[in-house]
Amino acid sequence: MQQACECPACKHKGIPFIRKANTPKSVLNHSLASPSSVARVMYHKYVNGIPLYRQEKDWEQAGVELSRATMANWIIRSSEDHLIPVVDHLRKKLLKRDIIHCDETPVQVLKENGKKPQTKSYMWLYRSGNDGKHPIILYDYQPSRNGDHAASYLKDFRGYVHSDGYAGYNKLTGVTRVGCWAHLRRKFVEAVPIKKAPDGLPTSAETGRQYCDRLFAIEATLKDLKPEERFRKRLELEKPVLEAFWCWLDSINALKGSALGKAVTYAQNQKPYMENYLLDGRCSLSNNAAENAIRPFTIGRKNWLFADTPKGASSSAAVYSLVETAKANNLNVFAYLEYLLTYMPGLNWRQYPEELDDLMPWSPQVQAQCK
Repeated sequence: MQQACECPACKHKGIPFIRKANTPKSVLNHSLASPSSVARVMYHKYVNGIPLYRQEKDWEQAGVELSRATMANWIIRSSEDHLIPVVDHLRKKLLKRDIIHCDETPVQVLKENGKKPQTKSYMWLYRSGNDGKHPIILYDYQPSRNGDHAASYLKDFRGYVHSDGYAGYNKLTGVTRVGCWAHLRRKFVEAVPIKKAPDGLPTSAETGRQYCDRLFAIEATLKDLKPEERFRKRLELEKPVLEAFWCWLDSINALKGSALGKAVTYAQNQKPYMENYLLDGRCSLSNNAAENAIRPFTIGRKNWLFADTPKGASSSAAVYSLVETAKANNLNVFAYLEYLLTYMPGLNWRQYPEELDDLMPWSPQVQAQCK
């Protein structure tokens, strides 16, 4: 709605006497979609996990004829025009950090050139670490799990990269890889025998798990320390445990192909990365930060099951990035999406990219209106 005001005095003097208030630009050209309606569709799908076909019924009950195809088009066009530039700006901020956590999970895309609908594509996740700065959580859709995708995404990053033992991350260059002790511990947990004498000595798998548990127990006592103090305490308390673990591991003669053999092999292969967290007090013992950040996507995937096209998958990545980053910065997610869709259409961000700083989740303006 655009308000217009008339000046009765000017009307009789032959000068313009009607003034119209400035209105924000439309979120989608040639469409009746409003920022709030598009934000509502995004919020229900990517926060509440409600697929578009169920939202279609919900709109119908409210007396609005709105098809799932129209809603999908809203998401794709709004993401491409207004949200992806914000996500790209967040990526530039992330690459300037010192610590990044990575993970990846499958996603099914039905209409992808050169691939069968059943073939797996992947959603990659990159998030900031425990560096005391504003959290950033970004998703990146790619057609495969090839490590080249991570190498390309992080090509300008120089710092610590936390990840699991997936070999694709070996393609990263110019970074310091940091292994995940939670993944290593999981390997030993999987090797613990189901049936075991109650009073028997600990099995080798249980001993390996106990070493990991000891590290996590020490780490829990250091969580409130400043990074410099945590760095010193780790060398004092955890370094001896690590040395004992590697000595013990060398003494294990596990059957190749067994669960214990796989755990020992995994630990030996990951040894070059498993102690790198000691290099900086801001690094983490595990990659749980990335696993926790990717979980909302995996939960949502159970409801909407697949993406129809690569454009849809890329748009989902953009919306999830903004949703999860907004949550991490204590924002009202719906309010933030509506805020972006209201102001981005009228922003000349191509000529003045620094204006995107005012749309970051931690900016004073956003915090004031969307917290």
